[in-house]
Amino acid sequence: MVVGVGNELLSDDGVGVHAARELQREPMPGVTVVEIGTAILHGLPFIEEADRVLVIDAAKGGQPPGTMYLFEPRESAWGGTAKSIHALGLWEAARLLLVGKAPPITVLGVEPASFQLGLTLSAPVHAALPRLVSLARETIAQWRGAEEAERVGTLVAA
Repeated sequence: MVVGVGNELLSDDGVGVHAARELQREPMPGVTVVEIGTAILHGLPFIEEADRVLVIDAAKGGQPPGTMYLFEPRESAWGGTAKSIHALGLWEAARLLLVGKAPPITVLGVEPASFQLGLTLSAPVHAALPRLVSLARETIAQWRGAEEAERVGTLVAA
């Protein structure tokens, strides 16, 4: 599952929602793409059904706007480089409310340039959007490759 989070009324904060819409234009077989926005708790039923989750969000890591980060939200929460408020909230809610059922969550974040009121992304984040969508697809493909290798290894061992 791919989850786009953020507030699209605050310029770059909505990058996750913009990316989710781009991914929905060319669906990936077996992958559900959901726009959660800022309704983190409303997204939990979707998360509960997933094997693995890729959250796309704005993330602050101190690098130039448009820089991308791929990380686990729990690492970010306690001193990691990149911070994503929405993804951390989603991870914490899933961990607390989906006890025993929460899938692994990975964050694909983009360094924002602006959180000012506005419906459009800043120039550097807008320019990064195609690469962001491509990186989301590459991440899913890597996960699928690892799952396939694990499945084949299990069949060979049996």
